[in-house]
Amino acid sequence: MKVICSIFLFLMSLQLVGQELKNNIPIHDPVMAKQGNRYYLFGTGNGISFYSSADKINWKAEQPIFKEAPEWAVRAIPGFKNHIWAPDISFYHGLYYLYYSVSTFGKNNSCIGLATNTTLDPNDVNYHWIDRGKIIQSIPKITNWNAIDPNLITDKHGKPYLAFGSFWEGLKLVKLKRNRLKINQDISQLPTLASRVKDTTHKNRQAIKDYPKVAVENAIEAPFIFYKSGWYYLFASTDYCCKGPKSTYKMIFGRAKNVKGPYFDKDGISLAKGGGSLLLAGDENWYGVGHNAVYTFDDQDYIVFHGYDVSAKGKSKLRIESLKWEDNWPYVSVNNIQNN
Repeated sequence: MKVICSIFLFLMSLQLVGQELKNNIPIHDPVMAKQGNRYYLFGTGNGISFYSSADKINWKAEQPIFKEAPEWAVRAIPGFKNHIWAPDISFYHGLYYLYYSVSTFGKNNSCIGLATNTTLDPNDVNYHWIDRGKIIQSIPKITNWNAIDPNLITDKHGKPYLAFGSFWEGLKLVKLKRNRLKINQDISQLPTLASRVKDTTHKNRQAIKDYPKVAVENAIEAPFIFYKSGWYYLFASTDYCCKGPKSTYKMIFGRAKNVKGPYFDKDGISLAKGGGSLLLAGDENWYGVGHNAVYTFDDQDYIVFHGYDVSAKGKSKLRIESLKWEDNWPYVSVNNIQNN
């Protein structure tokens, strides 16, 4: 089913470039940045889907980031055809950093790559993405994690880390060098930030490693860490995306005082041992919702994610909601939902 979703999004991207779109644009795994008075949206798609907007409602489909698949990625991942997953956008020392995922469905033969640019404005004469190549790679039967769904986070001392992961042993965190271009630690023993598996015995750890050939599946992915009021908040998506009307995606969260964790939910349960407070799930209008990012624009916090629209037979669409806080815990108010 994910292959079908990918084909649909690819065909839609070919038709939409240059068009003005209003509300519910077709996208998976959206992330956003603001430069000047314009917003820029990136998502899963052929060459990385790219949109721009002046108001977060009316969106213009821009040319994809990569016209052709990065050569290093084609060599590294058999079967990769330039359909790039789950990007992440950030800004540091005059450069925009766009991390992205290279993989094929159901395998952890995956890489996270990086491209940089001095501007996000496609009309700027300086607009040019420079591919920096591979940052980290997971290898079947060698690494018990999956190198996709990157998210850049810096701690309170300015040290950069990359959260990432999907299924297998769960969500991971790796330290980067100050320039954010390379990893800066041994990857043989990366800490697990979150998992849906409560039992971490050898038997279940081996079962996760053998996924998808066994029944035990660690359905968690898409980490996003957001710092606010002295806390690091870890958001993640659980259950299953990309199944149209059968999608069961939902978002959970926990918090920690240290970017490395441990992260605990509102009930005090560690996310690394199956915990996670529910933020938002599907309802009568959306089969499932997930793969979120969190940003502050003009002193307002927003959560950006995709949902599977019931009225559109489960097609994936963009959603942007106001993120509220109570007792230093996040929530999305149903009364404030704006289906953008």
